[in-house]
Amino acid sequence: MRRSTVIYLLLLLVMAGAYYYLNNRPQPADIALTFEPQAEVSYLFAAEDGLPTSIRIESKAGEVVELARNAENAWVLILPLEASAEQGSAEAAASQLTTIRIMDRLPDISPKDVGLDTPQYKLIVKFTNDVERIVEIGVVTPTGTGYYTRADDEIVIASASAVDALIGLLANPPYAETPTATVTPSQTPIPPIPTETSLPSTPEAGAATNATATSTP
Repeated sequence: MRRSTVIYLLLLLVMAGAYYYLNNRPQPADIALTFEPQAEVSYLFAAEDGLPTSIRIESKAGEVVELARNAENAWVLILPLEASAEQGSAEAAASQLTTIRIMDRLPDISPKDVGLDTPQYKLIVKFTNDVERIVEIGVVTPTGTGYYTRADDEIVIASASAVDALIGLLANPPYAETPTATVTPSQTPIPPIPTETSLPSTPEAGAATNATATSTP
């Protein structure tokens, strides 16, 4: 048999084997992809309550700060002193309310175990829909990322960053900046340095001088 014929037969066998393998190889099983639904993000204050019109924060130590919108819809301070509020800072505080995220719900925990038997802080918020929400704030979680809070008789963990921003108003109420008068030193004439003056003569001194000047015979 010729060598070329042998090579031709070998090529036919390889091609036949490849064809058989491709047509009879096991098909991979369909991989079923399952997607777990993501947990819905919920917030301490619902959007349905409306916009904040009053914010009051009380501490266990007795500190209080309260802001409210006036008739012109501008923020003013009620406590600790009645004064105009810095609008940017007040609006930022109102916006923080909408970002307090609920990180976990704890239906079976004792309020005493998380500092809610005597809360560290109390947050009272009134909204445009005539809704008032009261939130009690306990201690910080062991991870430091949240606060144990109680609202509507439910204990939850609220995000610490937003709560800290509101608690900070107790130490730094958002007073509006008021212009302060600048005192400029007045130019006053410098008094002259006193010079040494001669003392006035007395009668006794004059008599002594005359006696000395008079010659004796």
